[in-house]
Amino acid sequence: MSGSRITALGHYQPSGVLTNFELEGMVSTSDAWIRQRTGIVTRRIAGEEESVADLASAAAAKALAASGLAPAEIGLVTVATCSAIDRCPSIAAQVAASLGVPAAVCFDLNNGCAGFCTALACADHSVSAGAARHALVIGAEKMSDVTDWTDRSTCVLLGDGAGAAVISATGHNDAGIGPVVWGSDPTRGHAVRLVDAWQPYFSQEGQTVFRWATTELATIARDACRRAGIAPADLAGVVTHQANLRIVDSLVRQLGLSKDAVIARDVIDSGNTSAASVPLALSKLVERGEIPSGTPVLLFAFGGGLSWAGQVVTCP
Repeated sequence: MSGSRITALGHYQPSGVLTNFELEGMVSTSDAWIRQRTGIVTRRIAGEEESVADLASAAAAKALAASGLAPAEIGLVTVATCSAIDRCPSIAAQVAASLGVPAAVCFDLNNGCAGFCTALACADHSVSAGAARHALVIGAEKMSDVTDWTDRSTCVLLGDGAGAAVISATGHNDAGIGPVVWGSDPTRGHAVRLVDAWQPYFSQEGQTVFRWATTELATIARDACRRAGIAPADLAGVVTHQANLRIVDSLVRQLGLSKDAVIARDVIDSGNTSAASVPLALSKLVERGEIPSGTPVLLFAFGGGLSWAGQVVTCP
């Protein structure tokens, strides 16, 4: 078995911006309340004509172009999403068709907000075992399609977007994607879910999720570092699921990071984009040059299920 590493990233967000002030005219809320409780200022909303496959394809096209690979070199395409309406063909198959990837294995994966880190681990395992040499891993969500715009406790949270990563095989003992830490607590699966499978809408028990995320997840994140053989203080960056700024800040405070570590806070501008949030935030940080190439970054996602997944990766 060889290892694998992320070699390129890409992201896409729709042009439509929904501000807190606009939400004040839609439900009983305020800009001050939203900022205080969530840290969110704006979120991107896709147009009616934009599908999850469109968002995923746009992000994946940027990642593929950045990698320098030809479409025919991609042997695996997987899309993490919980908001896609299409069942078959999969979103991954639609992305492959859009990019001209001729013969890859294509599948979608639904693990809620933890989906991208879960899909990244699955692709890493496949590439490391030799089932594919190069893979496209995408997190894409159109959460506006599953938002109850009359529910002021949830509609202020959600946004649309996509992020993608190309991962490639490396030599033996040259792993750029660390061992995954993943799992779930199905006894609390009702706390974050899509209700009514055929016309779904997002539902969340906010206090339950907040307590779980701020009291239990730091230990799991530290375990991901331990399995990668790195101390949290040596991380160059941390990209957690962008659920809520208070959760992000609480989690990173508990990790004992270096003062120089870069923390993703894309939730401020993008809202909660579920499975898209980790690759979207990571791609932006790398594009802006905020995390040096070759340095260790913790990716850690959590949400519906209640599920979690995370790993330390080498920044491309």
